[in-house]
Amino acid sequence: MNPILTILYIGNNPAYFDVVEQNKWTIITLDNSAKVTNYLENQKKPDAIICDYNLPGNNGIYLFDWIRSNSSLDTIPFILLSKEFNIDLYKLAFQKKIDDFYVTSVTEPLDILNRTSFLCDNRKPVAVKQEFKPIKEAYKMPLSKRIFDIFVASSVLLVASPFLLLIILAIRLESKGKVYYVSKRVGRKTFDFYKLRSMRTGSDELLKKLALEKNQYKKEETVSANNPLETPCPRCSNLAVGNSCSPLMYIDTHAICDYWYNIQKQEAAKSNSTFVKIVDDPRVTKVGKFIRNTSIDELPQLINVLKGDMSIVGNRPLPVYEAELITGDEISKRFLAPPGITGLWQVELRGKGGKMSEEERMRLDNEYADQFEGDNYSFWYDIKLILRTIPALLQKGSV
Repeated sequence: MNPILTILYIGNNPAYFDVVEQNKWTIITLDNSAKVTNYLENQKKPDAIICDYNLPGNNGIYLFDWIRSNSSLDTIPFILLSKEFNIDLYKLAFQKKIDDFYVTSVTEPLDILNRTSFLCDNRKPVAVKQEFKPIKEAYKMPLSKRIFDIFVASSVLLVASPFLLLIILAIRLESKGKVYYVSKRVGRKTFDFYKLRSMRTGSDELLKKLALEKNQYKKEETVSANNPLETPCPRCSNLAVGNSCSPLMYIDTHAICDYWYNIQKQEAAKSNSTFVKIVDDPRVTKVGKFIRNTSIDELPQLINVLKGDMSIVGNRPLPVYEAELITGDEISKRFLAPPGITGLWQVELRGKGGKMSEEERMRLDNEYADQFEGDNYSFWYDIKLILRTIPALLQKGSV
């Protein structure tokens, strides 16, 4: 035989439960919060609490908060009653994690008491609440690496500044606009990534026009399944006409966003098919071609190094849309290492003539990141990579 449960009813309608036979439950009725607090502090704890929302001076939510703040009362099931259904009150009760909520005008008292018995039998005790404070593991750049970064970056900028001024002047004379280019990149954090501008300003309007014409054409014609350039980007399709989710590229007579180009290239690699290369981009200037081929456009990244956004050696920072695709633990390990101007996979790629699979690149990124787990960092390993970078830069190819 189940023991008789002691239920504390808090409210102004004690007759509501009079119709129930008192052979399973002993109901103690109190009509205000003051009496309740005094009872709970001085009497034996009830097995459950049933409380009206409307109480003299306050409400059932207030009383619930007080009860749950007391660790000795935290395990007692709490049921809230309301005369009429109120969606806001229902949502609030749900957010507060009140055990149950009933509308007395449409619910039989026996149903509420049966539910109370069920909660008493099945509600798991709540452990003593402890405020959880996440441990913030602040990333610390190895001191030797940071000193080396500042020394190299400042020295190179100082030596290259006269030549850099000439390049900046040439960029400005050939086309109007800012001489530098800023994009968001992701390393251990998101930051502004600096490069010298190698494209004409204003050519994006031409590409937007092409993209617009392309979108209008798609409404009339069937998309070709054989040409990846004929497949619209799903992200761009959700944007207003003329907008793109990432910078646009010009390939033959098509405009394709940078994000969709990389996705299509990955799919092509999986199927061993050939994906088109970017040719004759009308935005690239003559000076732009020169600074791209010689990697001079990368020199402003030394400012990123001085700011602490990047290091001389590390894993290349990714565009935001690429970083969003990296969700697996095995792949995201690369972010343990600081972003860098040059790194392991860039050197290996040059040595292999520009041929490397995505899997191998990720493996090399993770291999470099292994140094930053524990105290495995080696300053001399960075020096070796820099020494290997110098001859690699003399080889023809684009990393």
